[in-house]
Amino acid sequence: MMIWRGVTLLLVLASTAAAVGEPVNGDFPLPTVKEKMRARIEAGDAAGVVTYVANTSRVIHVDAAGKSDLASGAPMQTDSIFWIASMSKPVTAVAVLMLQDEGKLSIEDPVGKYLPELAHLKTADGEEHPVTLRHLLTHTSGMPEASADEARASATLTALIPHFATRPLRFKPGSQWSYCQSGINTAARIVEVVAGESFPDFLERRLFKPLGMKDTTFYLSEEQAQRLAKSYARSEVGELKETPIAFLMGRKATDRQRYPAGNGGLFSTARDYGQFARMLLNGGSYLGTRFLSAESTKLLTTVQTGDLKTGFTPGNGWSLGCCVVREPQGVTAMLSAGAYGHGGAYGTQAWIDPGRRVVYILMVQRANFPNSDASDLRLDFQQAASDDLKKL
Repeated sequence: MMIWRGVTLLLVLASTAAAVGEPVNGDFPLPTVKEKMRARIEAGDAAGVVTYVANTSRVIHVDAAGKSDLASGAPMQTDSIFWIASMSKPVTAVAVLMLQDEGKLSIEDPVGKYLPELAHLKTADGEEHPVTLRHLLTHTSGMPEASADEARASATLTALIPHFATRPLRFKPGSQWSYCQSGINTAARIVEVVAGESFPDFLERRLFKPLGMKDTTFYLSEEQAQRLAKSYARSEVGELKETPIAFLMGRKATDRQRYPAGNGGLFSTARDYGQFARMLLNGGSYLGTRFLSAESTKLLTTVQTGDLKTGFTPGNGWSLGCCVVREPQGVTAMLSAGAYGHGGAYGTQAWIDPGRRVVYILMVQRANFPNSDASDLRLDFQQAASDDLKKL
């Protein structure tokens, strides 16, 4: 009885907060989510996790479970910081669309308009093909990738881009879907050219600061680095062993001598990314500030790849920077058709369900999920959250 009174009180508080434009944090973690996440940790699937569930008016649930550092025994905290990897891609797409809303570029523009070194890209047969920003953001560009050595030697996006010009396109743009890191980084560099400032500065000024995303960055401060959850890989015998964050290539998360990777370089917290996701759930605006037009929000949240086979789980299409659920099944069975989002290499997940008006965010740092988008951890979290929400 006391639990339901607490939930009732939370709903009243949320309603009042929504009226004055202030979000309410969830003080009553969803019970099945807590149970399932702790069971997964006990089974050795992860050292620790942070889970987050919200709608446009309030944060329903935030919970930390397990350890952020197994060696020291430090508990996971709700403000623990994670490398969110490819969850950076929707952020990059939003940056491009913000500039389109201002009339400063179009996603139909050829990349060579902004980056002359990419104006004459060719397939292996020598035929030249224009690559557009739309191709970049939908993974249909066929762009070649930089080598690991080239990426490590590039301290800026300016230095990285020329490496893409030295290799042929892998296929005619628009003819296939193939997950492409170079395309998203090219889009980030175009943001710099059009905006006249660095990609990190643009995101901080236009997105992170207005949304209150104080712990979202490409380069951690020393204080933030203390809150970075350790990364682990699961051994064949089921033990979790600490492992470095691969994309840092031996550098520290505080090191600025690396390019701001729009494809996967951001660090964040569950609450921070939740603010970004809630803005999208609310149609591109948040607490009275509009970040994206309705037209651009539609481009970001609806399939833009036609009938091409896309994604890492069945039943999906691709928008600009996001995976979109066409036919819910398996790990997406509890989502509505039209739900969209992105996962990260180390298991992080963020999914926005307009049909149910809810955001699901999972933060975890495990390096060797066979397919992080199809992990049992993701399935258990989303299914448990969906089940709990039905009881509220």
